[in-house]
Amino acid sequence: MAKVRQDAWSHEDDLLLAETVLRHIREGSTQLNAFEEVGDYLNRTSAACGFRWNAEIRNQYIKAIDLAKRQRKERKRELAKHNQQPPTYSPQKVVSPTLETENTLIMEEANVIDDEPTMTLPNVIQYLQSIQSDLFQQQQRLTNADSLQQSNEQLQQHVTSLERELSITKKKLQTVEEDYQTFMQIMDRARKMTVLEDQHDSPSPAFKMDKNGNLEQLAQGNSK
Repeated sequence: MAKVRQDAWSHEDDLLLAETVLRHIREGSTQLNAFEEVGDYLNRTSAACGFRWNAEIRNQYIKAIDLAKRQRKERKRELAKHNQQPPTYSPQKVVSPTLETENTLIMEEANVIDDEPTMTLPNVIQYLQSIQSDLFQQQQRLTNADSLQQSNEQLQQHVTSLERELSITKKKLQTVEEDYQTFMQIMDRARKMTVLEDQHDSPSPAFKMDKNGNLEQLAQGNSK
């Protein structure tokens, strides 16, 4: 998986990078190995780690770098001292152990990349490409954020409009209910008045006895 971490370097990240580079210097390794180790741990490219070290961190650890170099040389001398073999007779040219040790140190020093800032063209290109990718991703995030903000504003405006319409509808409904109550009161009063008028205007029913002795109600106007 490609390393895509593009966030800012924290103080802890810088300390980790510095400690790792100093440890590799003391152990006789290269800065490139240190950058790769830190890159694997922080999910960053070795080019990004190298650029960070050379541009921001290295000048803060000049004395520590010099001390690490001295410790590396002392360590190599100790290792060479323990690995020395007693001189043996040989018909060939005998090389002095001291001279052999110095030659070994010179060869080891030549195999170690100098601690001065080293940035190869492929590393620079890779770092610039990572920056370009990071900028593109940030632009996409900003575009998405702007789109979401516009959508949110539109939704908020729509909600405000619906709330306004709901308030108007509630007022209209309240007015209709009040008018309905008034209408029902008017109708009730009119019904009561009609009943009273009917009671006053209607004549009393008339009855007569038939030949069998039963009472029957006479029709209106035939009460004779």
